[in-house]
Amino acid sequence: MDNFFSINLKFLRKSKGLTQGEFASKIGINRPKIGSYEEGRAEPNMVTLQNISHFFKIKLDDLIEKDLAQKSSIAKKDFEGNDLRILPIVVDDQQIERITLVPIKAAAGYLNGYADPEFIETLPRFNLPLNEFSQGTYRAFQINGDSMHPIPSGSYILAEYIENWKNIKDNHCYVLITKDDGLVYKRVVNHLEEKQTLELHSDNSIYETYTISGAAVLEVWKAKAFLSFDLPQKTSESLSVNQLTNMMLQLKDEVNSLKKN
Repeated sequence: MDNFFSINLKFLRKSKGLTQGEFASKIGINRPKIGSYEEGRAEPNMVTLQNISHFFKIKLDDLIEKDLAQKSSIAKKDFEGNDLRILPIVVDDQQIERITLVPIKAAAGYLNGYADPEFIETLPRFNLPLNEFSQGTYRAFQINGDSMHPIPSGSYILAEYIENWKNIKDNHCYVLITKDDGLVYKRVVNHLEEKQTLELHSDNSIYETYTISGAAVLEVWKAKAFLSFDLPQKTSESLSVNQLTNMMLQLKDEVNSLKKN
């Protein structure tokens, strides 16, 4: 097969963090066949080609005729996710996706390595045995700054990968990986359809709203939950119901006393 299939297959398999054996079991063939395909010693039949194409959600022609490793870094922006986007994942021994953690100190590296399976492998990862995280692909991004107050700086945003950016819902919160600003966590208004832009709002009113081009966005993750170790403190202004009741009774007594005088 005089084409890019062999190198594309190896590139795509590694981008998913799969061994040859793991990938073979997912498409219903044995591991040695995957090795022979990647080394160019054998050619898959049409059924196997279609299964591989379907698994990676890539057009069959692209799988065979295009250098996807090169294409992934220079691809034209496609807001609906029809074009190639490489999303490396990490799985445990039971083939369950793990949540990859991106701490503040790794944020700069993530901008360069978000599509690199080897970089993603270096990041911490964990499982959450909660129904809310049983479907989809998730990352935990640590945020820096107070632009989304009352969520404290240093909190972790647990977010789900969004493939079709046109599904971004207005005024919902998202983690965006952008070419110019790196990792940002904002409330988003979606103008991709009409203007090819996203409008970013901070929950802290001292920060101004700004707009970015959709072409500057690399990844979109929808916030589902957050984790913070900065527990809220009780303030002196917080009054209990009993305190308010006592104040009202005291005020009533004072008013009655004034009336008697």
